[in-house]
Amino acid sequence: MTLKKFLCVLFYSYILTGYTQKNNHTIAQICEFSFKGKITDFHDNTPIIGASLYIENLNIYTTTDLEGNFKFKNLCKDEYVIEIKHISCTTKRILINLNKSIFKEILLEHHLEELREVIVNANTKSETTSIEKSLKKEVITNFSDKSLGDVLNTLSGISSLNTGNTIVKPMIHGLHSSRLLIINNDVRLFDQDWGDEHAPNIDINSSYRIDVVTGANTLRYGSDAIGGLILLKPKKYAFKDSLFGSTSLSLNSNGFGGNINSEIVKIYKSGYYGKIQTSFKKFGDFKAPNYYLTNTGIQNFNASTSFGFNSFEKGFNVFYSIVNNQIAILKSSHIGNVNDLVASINNREPRVIEEFSYKINNPKQSIVHHLGKIDAFKRYSSFGKLSLQYDFQINRRKEFDLRRGDLKNTPVINLSLFTNSLQSNLQIDYFENLKLNTGILVRYQRNNPISGTGVRPLIPGYHKYDAGIYSIANLDIDDSIEISSGLRYDFSHINANKIYNLTDWNETYNYDELFPEFEGTIKNTRIYTNPKFSYHNLSGSFGVIKKFQNNIQVLFNYGLASRVPNPSELFSEGLHHSAARIESGLLTIGQEIANKFSASLEFKEEENSFTITPYYNSINGYIQLIPIGITTTIRGAFPVWEYSQIDAEIFGVDIDFNKKITKQLNYSGNLSLLQGNNLTEKIPLIHMPSVNFMNGLYYNNAQFYQLNIGISYKSVLQQKRFPDYNFDTYNPITQENIYVDISGTPTSYSLLNFKSSINFNVSKNSTMNVQFNIDNVLNTSYREYLNRFRYYSDELGRNFNLKIRIDY
Repeated sequence: MTLKKFLCVLFYSYILTGYTQKNNHTIAQICEFSFKGKITDFHDNTPIIGASLYIENLNIYTTTDLEGNFKFKNLCKDEYVIEIKHISCTTKRILINLNKSIFKEILLEHHLEELREVIVNANTKSETTSIEKSLKKEVITNFSDKSLGDVLNTLSGISSLNTGNTIVKPMIHGLHSSRLLIINNDVRLFDQDWGDEHAPNIDINSSYRIDVVTGANTLRYGSDAIGGLILLKPKKYAFKDSLFGSTSLSLNSNGFGGNINSEIVKIYKSGYYGKIQTSFKKFGDFKAPNYYLTNTGIQNFNASTSFGFNSFEKGFNVFYSIVNNQIAILKSSHIGNVNDLVASINNREPRVIEEFSYKINNPKQSIVHHLGKIDAFKRYSSFGKLSLQYDFQINRRKEFDLRRGDLKNTPVINLSLFTNSLQSNLQIDYFENLKLNTGILVRYQRNNPISGTGVRPLIPGYHKYDAGIYSIANLDIDDSIEISSGLRYDFSHINANKIYNLTDWNETYNYDELFPEFEGTIKNTRIYTNPKFSYHNLSGSFGVIKKFQNNIQVLFNYGLASRVPNPSELFSEGLHHSAARIESGLLTIGQEIANKFSASLEFKEEENSFTITPYYNSINGYIQLIPIGITTTIRGAFPVWEYSQIDAEIFGVDIDFNKKITKQLNYSGNLSLLQGNNLTEKIPLIHMPSVNFMNGLYYNNAQFYQLNIGISYKSVLQQKRFPDYNFDTYNPITQENIYVDISGTPTSYSLLNFKSSINFNVSKNSTMNVQFNIDNVLNTSYREYLNRFRYYSDELGRNFNLKIRIDY
């Protein structure tokens, strides 16, 4: 070999050697390291047999033996991503930096139900001891331009208390407002919901699932879920590198408006994630079958964002949302005096009918609600999971009246409510058949009436302090019997500052003798007081589920709930302008204590299913707001509504039935029966839902672009059980007494609705869903008993709706 050839060989050998040193997987590198380990259960350290381990870099597999051991041989120096899987375990990924042979113990979660939640389709219940109804994202999307109350109205046993069609308060088994706990992303909603015309400030588009729950699991969130719990939850995402989102547009003929919603999600397989969601809704004046409803438009802007990290062992989440609602109030509903009310009741048309407009004039409401939270959790081997959460809410409510002069654009109610909470939860899931949850809560709330309204605040300033502790146990006796029980204690303290007329304090209510410790300075005809109340609440729950053969199961649940009176029930005093009535609270009002018994018989198979859910709720000290007469102010004569306490009972039954007629045709129906009694006065309870039932036929063709076509027919019977709170008043114009029928109920009505949808593949990674729906197909004129505007106008007429949703 010549010297030239020798030097060339030497040069190329050097280059090749350097290359192989940089490339670990070439045959020239020495690969003699091993990675050994053992996989055990996170809770009890028992070995997990047959778990698969996959090295993504090398595309090689191995499995664990009878002792949970595994071994990889002949590995090179490098970083490796290893995926560990086992049936009914949470898939896990780990990163190892291999520069020598190592041994590592790996823990896997080996339980089928980490949170003991089985979420099912709408109109059925969950397989837990809590009686539960759920709505998934597909149903929520159908109501993207409507409210929380509207979407819940599709479930049996759930109705709504309305102020027109834009202010909708959910009602479960005849109970609403403070008796329902609304939990948004694990944060209990506080947003001044004391009025009939105050709707929850929630954007349902930010939720993936809505659950309605009664049972022991409600105790985690509060002791006062007399009516039940509404739980809005975001979606949980798989650990993988992904970027996706969706945009939906809804257009409506009634109100000539709609909603646009968009969200984008970024996920990393390391466990980090982020999400941004926003929506905008705008409608002009809505229309009854025969006339426009003047000043009923709405404009909403909502947005939310969240980011965090999530793995089995630990995680955290940061969440923030803002809801900005501008809501016009039907102009005809703003009565100047009780004679206007009589005229509105007797006339079948509103006293003000104008041309269509997008303007939101007075009377109106302006509400801005901020919600923020940060939470974190950590799992401990052979023990359980510890969670900690801090959250805050800021709610600004302004209500505008029809005013003149300098106060024309000044709100008559201007309130700022600040709430912040700190809570922890310890989940002990070490035992295979027993799960324990225990936690504590501290909360501070401040309501601050903003000055400059020109009137005395209807709700005074106050400070409220809460503290609670709870414990919940879920026990699997065997494969067919499950038991849950829970106990909770809460302490609440309210410290308020309120001005009373001296005559009312001393003579009307006799407070000078009942509460002398609250008295403060007296100035002219007013007395400045400092009411302070402390309450102790004890609540509990017990539930059992028994599963039989033939797809039958029975659930039973008993719940004891205690509710502290809210500040409006204690302190309200004055003209509630948006309700056009005088409202009066009482310092003598105490706690509500409810004992609710409920059961559920469920049968489910592929072609048929039904659920029968009877319930009975006995409430001692039930707080009601009822009309008691009229009073005259400088602005005219107005009805007087006063809070009072009675003993009450509410009982009824919900029935759901589903039948698969053919492979593509399905029938669905439900029926709700309810009766409420005022046991103290032996009369019916006010504002109870009447009998209602729904029948629907639905066609599905999965082979033809997933085509869905459905019609539903809902009937609501006239409520003939109502208390008689009618009264006489003097009309100075006619100089005679007139009869005010404030209690009478509208006649029965039925509504025909049509829904359809179809899906298209826009691209490899994108799909488009198109819906065409018709509400009130027959353009039926009707009035709903539970709508406060029933005195002034008909409900909405026919509406054509087009929705387009693109997932990408």
